[in-house]
Amino acid sequence: MNLELVGALNELEKERGIPKEILVEAIEAAILSAYKRHYGSAENVRVLLDDRTGRMRVYALKDVVEEVKNPATEISLEEARRINANYQVGDVVEVEVTPRDFGRIAAGAAKQVVIQRIRDAERNLLYEEYANREGDIVTGVVQRMNQRNVVVDLGRIEAQLIPSEQIPGETYAPGARLKVYITEVRQMPRGPVVNISRTHPGLLKRLFELEVPEIHDGIVEIKAVAREPGSRSKIAVYSHDPNVDPVGACVGPRGARVQAVVQELRGEKIDIVEWSPDPARFVANALSPAKVVQVFLNHEEKSARAVVPDHQLSLAIGKEGQNARLAARLCGWKIDIKSESQMAELAVLEAQRAFEEAEAALRAKRAAQAAARAAQQAAEAETAPAVAETAPAAAAEKVAVEEPAPAGAEVEVLEEDLAPVEEFPEEEEREEPEELLPPEDEDLDEELEEELLEKRAAPKRRARPARRELEEELFDDVLGEDDEPLPTLFGSDDEEEDVAAGGSVSVYVAGPEESVGNPLAEKLAGVLKQVAVRPAPSQRADKDDKKRPKRVVKDLKALAELLKQEEE
Repeated sequence: MNLELVGALNELEKERGIPKEILVEAIEAAILSAYKRHYGSAENVRVLLDDRTGRMRVYALKDVVEEVKNPATEISLEEARRINANYQVGDVVEVEVTPRDFGRIAAGAAKQVVIQRIRDAERNLLYEEYANREGDIVTGVVQRMNQRNVVVDLGRIEAQLIPSEQIPGETYAPGARLKVYITEVRQMPRGPVVNISRTHPGLLKRLFELEVPEIHDGIVEIKAVAREPGSRSKIAVYSHDPNVDPVGACVGPRGARVQAVVQELRGEKIDIVEWSPDPARFVANALSPAKVVQVFLNHEEKSARAVVPDHQLSLAIGKEGQNARLAARLCGWKIDIKSESQMAELAVLEAQRAFEEAEAALRAKRAAQAAARAAQQAAEAETAPAVAETAPAAAAEKVAVEEPAPAGAEVEVLEEDLAPVEEFPEEEEREEPEELLPPEDEDLDEELEEELLEKRAAPKRRARPARRELEEELFDDVLGEDDEPLPTLFGSDDEEEDVAAGGSVSVYVAGPEESVGNPLAEKLAGVLKQVAVRPAPSQRADKDDKKRPKRVVKDLKALAELLKQEEE
């Protein structure tokens, strides 16, 4: 019987894959519980099963003491040294207590325990096997349809494909083989439960690893995957070898590699783009097949604004926004797509908004400056009365200081009077700007000089008739209407012609008749000897026969000048 037990253990290890050590431990635990239950022993018992001969022994564990109080758990030092002379007080001695009919008792008690342990061991093995394959793909066979769930045989265990993990529009015929992605493995009382999926992005990634050797070898890496099952997917790939094109490696010769993945996913479209560490370039690549002109990034909000040509705006957005959604999932950024014309309008609006903000800031600054000036003026107005009150006192002190002290009086000098006088800096001479200084005459041209001389002479010519009229009005007021007209020094035109012809000059002095022979008249007579009228043109031409007169008196001003010179 013992040999038969060893043979059964070996067969179970081969068929079920259960290690022999686990079965032996299970049998030992079952025999130990049966021994305690049958004999009611409170001893510390250990069961030993020899896996080669199948012989079972039961050993009781007892402590070595000098005086035994509990024979079930203790043994004297003398009895322990009979077994082995090396035992000391405090050691543990194993004493064999195997009963004679133990084989029949052990067989009946171990039967159910062994069966249960075998089942538990199988469950644990299944769980460990599929738990290690979580996140991987396996090939299964469709067994049947359980309502809307699809039962798939994975080999040693069956799994159910629930509707939410099925590709929309895909049919599953019994006996069909398909690849599924293991999302989760759970340990349940009745055994492990494996959750599988056909819509997970990891399925697409694992399929490319199977089809593309560069990905399996680690030369090309799949950085990100975005997928809408049954419709369209995007993957971003990166090559660690600059000599290997990551996109070309995934596409394969004539698209053979990517077509194999498309067939497995029942015609799902796949876009392969190149991954880049630069977010702007990655966003531009993710919007493929649309060509992106420029990308603006906002790192704080992790959003991007992509500008595309006007004719490719619908292509960049995609059907019902599908291309934009997949690109956003692939990059992990919020993407706002604008055409070039829309971006131009938006730039104008942003510039206008920025201008308004700058204008508002400038107004606020000016208002703050005005408030500061008003506060300064208010402070000055508050200090003005105090200055006005102290001004008379300061003036009185100044007058008192300026009064001379009486002779012989002693002047008391206080320390306050010896305080240092505050020196005020002299006012700097203000320099007039060069624009206000009159131009130097040296820099003027001849034409400007002539115009300036004409302007200076013009008022004098205009003033002469006015001055003459004023003199005539003054003489008229003095003489009155009944008096004789006062002879003029200048004479009439006829008199001037006579003088020019060589006649004499008559001098008249205004005043009463008894004034004849007064000093003023004599002085005028002496002065007028040197005066002559303007010579005629004929006299100017004849320079050899006649002399040019010394002075020409035209008005009273010239006459006054002559009188002043005569006095000197």
